[in-house]
Amino acid sequence: MKSELLITTNGFKGTWLAIEYGAWFAKSMGMKITLLGVTESLNPAAIDDHHPLEEIFERAVSLFKHAGVDYSLEVRNGESEQVIPEKANSGDYITVVSPLGRPQIKRWLTGRSIRLLMESIKVPILYVPEMRLPLKKLLISIGGLGYAESAENLAFQVAKSNHSDVTILHVIPPTDLDYPGVQDVRVHINDLADTDTLPGRSLKRGLEMAQQTGLNAKVIARQGNIVEEILSELGDGDYDMVCMGSPYSASTLRQLYTPNITAEIAELAHRPVMTARFNPT
Repeated sequence: MKSELLITTNGFKGTWLAIEYGAWFAKSMGMKITLLGVTESLNPAAIDDHHPLEEIFERAVSLFKHAGVDYSLEVRNGESEQVIPEKANSGDYITVVSPLGRPQIKRWLTGRSIRLLMESIKVPILYVPEMRLPLKKLLISIGGLGYAESAENLAFQVAKSNHSDVTILHVIPPTDLDYPGVQDVRVHINDLADTDTLPGRSLKRGLEMAQQTGLNAKVIARQGNIVEEILSELGDGDYDMVCMGSPYSASTLRQLYTPNITAEIAELAHRPVMTARFNPT
């Protein structure tokens, strides 16, 4: 993996999750780390006080050295929701973020930061709201239209490095339409990967790719509300990470993965969520 890991913090104690998980991820994947600290607006009266980034940087450096990973440190001024995408989009990064500790009133007015970051960051994102290690089971949730290939490839690399079991999930959403293609998918929900339907071919291709990589992999199809079914599968299977195609990967994917779907999973899954945009090249 050639990408570099961009771990981000604004000094909020909750961002330590991104740093701790990122250190493990970098060691597991053989990646170099850039730790980006964002100095947000401070009260001028507190300019001489202990800056919140100082302690977290000190702990991070100690952790990186203990993990034996290469790292560099960078500090920028501004608001995290603007600074992080600017840095992330400037290179070949996987960007690691955790909750930024925004006040409830701000989350109510502008939405959670992860939604804003997903809109702005073009490179893969690893969102860490809680720790789940070791990584034994990984769920890949795909829309069945071929646009999750970037996410699948990344997930397979992570799974291979950690000897993780992989499940590839397709959720059949509710629909009032009753044309033959929909009927085929519904009838063959238990053997969807064996059908010549669009989601069937996508599941079969993903399964073959995983097996060629040497992974222990299987496919599952569920039917119902997409968010509810993904969360149910996460709970039923006790997965340690979920990987999804980015909601901004392609306009045709929005019928299954609207901008709210991946963000809602990130907010509700209570485990690391990795997203990657569709790359047509």
